[in-house]
Amino acid sequence: MVSLMVRQPSYRKSFIESAMKTARLYGFHGLDLFWLWPNTESDMKNMGALLDELRAAVKLESRNSGKAPLILTMAVHYVPTLYSGELYTRHAALYDPLSNVSTDFGIREWISKGFPASKLVLGLPYHGYAWTLVNPNHNGIGAPASGIAMTADGSMSYKYIKWFLRSYGATSMYNATYVVNYVTIGTTWIGFDDVQAIRAKISYAKEKKLLGYNVFQVSNDDNWALSQAAQDDDKDHHKKQELLVKILVPIAVLILVAGSIMCCYSQSRVLKAIGTRNLGKISLHEVGSKSSGVENFNSNAPNLRVFSFAEIKEATNNFSFENKLGEGGFGPVYKVLSVPGNERKEEKADGSKHLKGSECKTLSYVRL
Repeated sequence: MVSLMVRQPSYRKSFIESAMKTARLYGFHGLDLFWLWPNTESDMKNMGALLDELRAAVKLESRNSGKAPLILTMAVHYVPTLYSGELYTRHAALYDPLSNVSTDFGIREWISKGFPASKLVLGLPYHGYAWTLVNPNHNGIGAPASGIAMTADGSMSYKYIKWFLRSYGATSMYNATYVVNYVTIGTTWIGFDDVQAIRAKISYAKEKKLLGYNVFQVSNDDNWALSQAAQDDDKDHHKKQELLVKILVPIAVLILVAGSIMCCYSQSRVLKAIGTRNLGKISLHEVGSKSSGVENFNSNAPNLRVFSFAEIKEATNNFSFENKLGEGGFGPVYKVLSVPGNERKEEKADGSKHLKGSECKTLSYVRL
């Protein structure tokens, strides 16, 4: 059927238009081309033409509609080279420690050949395969089987498998090494993907940064169990991201506030230390007899004299209350009538001596 469709350009055009219309109608993310076995050279050539025309049509439709372009996917062999081997007893195993027949090996092979991970879509089978065991007591993964069971080709939909398990009251086993589920009922052994395997594969696709995942086929699901498991894993991933943000943001704010407080505290200590050192060197300023106020201190003024604590104590009469003028910005302010060693005396005609200049000098004193 597909071979006949791709032969004629008009058939291909009708198929492409119908496929895009259906995808938009039901809100699908894209289209998946499922033609596993092109048989002839002509089939391969015509399939290439279909892919080229489909890509061009998708781009044009996106420009005209203003919507994101539909994603185009196509089922391919699990490795980019031909391989023959037994693929059914663990037909969808994520890992296989005993061989290269696994999903992980296939993903890594495609990437190693230059295919970008961002364009790979992980397939999730909603079906499994049934086998007849040689020995029911030897029923682990890889156990010898005499042939297929249950159906003509051994395949069973997930819905059919779950019904079969309920009918016999059986419970499947999950193997985390291979990432598969399996169940044994008598001599029948069934391998498939249940909820645990689906969740593990969704996490794997995110870890490898693949474009996404698709299923084959949705109608095989049992009461949406597998689809819900995939959706829940995606929600859990977003919840973990939101929780991480909720935790990290307050921590960052606390660190910022604590850092600001420490910075301000350190700066205040430095300023206090500088102020203490400067005020420890207290100088007396001469005040002219005609001056109406006290001169400002100026650290750059020449010939300033530094007085010791003992000199200041003597000059203020041991910081007496009578000499206290009031409170200044840096502490009590005292008046000084005489500073030892700072008097400039004059001889008078009567032989008496008196101080020259102002009779009042001031200083600022800070208690340490």
